[in-house]
Amino acid sequence: MNNSDLMDRVLFGDNQFFGVNHMSEEKARQQAMRFQNIAAVIDVLDDAYAEGIKTFMCTTHERIVDVCEHFRVNRERYPGYKFYPCLPYAHKYANAAAELGVLGAVRSFLPQENALGALLQGGVSLATKDIEGLANLLIGAEMKMFAGLDTPVIFLQNVATDFLLGLGFNEAFRIFADCVRDRYRAEPGFITTNAPLLLMTLDKVGISNPIICANINKIGFRMCGGMDAYDELIIGGRCRLIAMSVFASGALPPQEALEYVCKYPQIESIVFGASSRRNIAQTKQLIERLTQH
Repeated sequence: MNNSDLMDRVLFGDNQFFGVNHMSEEKARQQAMRFQNIAAVIDVLDDAYAEGIKTFMCTTHERIVDVCEHFRVNRERYPGYKFYPCLPYAHKYANAAAELGVLGAVRSFLPQENALGALLQGGVSLATKDIEGLANLLIGAEMKMFAGLDTPVIFLQNVATDFLLGLGFNEAFRIFADCVRDRYRAEPGFITTNAPLLLMTLDKVGISNPIICANINKIGFRMCGGMDAYDELIIGGRCRLIAMSVFASGALPPQEALEYVCKYPQIESIVFGASSRRNIAQTKQLIERLTQH
């Protein structure tokens, strides 16, 4: 089994590579242009690795296929390197749904010869057993790009997590967790903008001490449920927390942002994205310095 008992303190994210910036569309556009060439992405990942960051938390964007291939071919250059896949990549499904319809989109991501694909061809409504099979197939399709790479934690993206929370389809979280554990010998992780509600829901379906990645920052940026609920959740220590959006998409200066997050010893890891070695090094060193106190 992959060992996720000790997640790295500092994780590297991929938002900057695919034109995602929650505060500035112009900055997002500039970054998307810069990273059109996959070599530019690899250069930044090399910079992060040189600074001692050996875990890449990434979506299943189609361009990650090339990143995975680079790390497979050059694995001797990256001892100890880990990927934390975050799936599904929602834009891919949304675009396919717009073009092909919901059932057509699902079919397009399944193997042609699959029996469930044939079921869907007729628009048949699915029983729970079928939903489990369908989930396993879709997860398999998303994970194909990571074949042969170390993926000790596999995350359900926040778009999917929060959508399922809204639907009240709690059993889906158990289906995802079982698939990740049984098929990939990995730990399931869950990304959300409402960690208090998610923790309560996971508890209901028997998922204890889950890995949860959530926005945690000083100004409550995209922290649904309120700061008090998050404070209680963090101090309670009933989940393994990864803090994201710690800088609130640039609204907070690094020192102030990281002082807030690092004051909680219960937060196991911090994920951030950056485009330059200087920023990567400064952020990592600041996290390490503040963590020691």
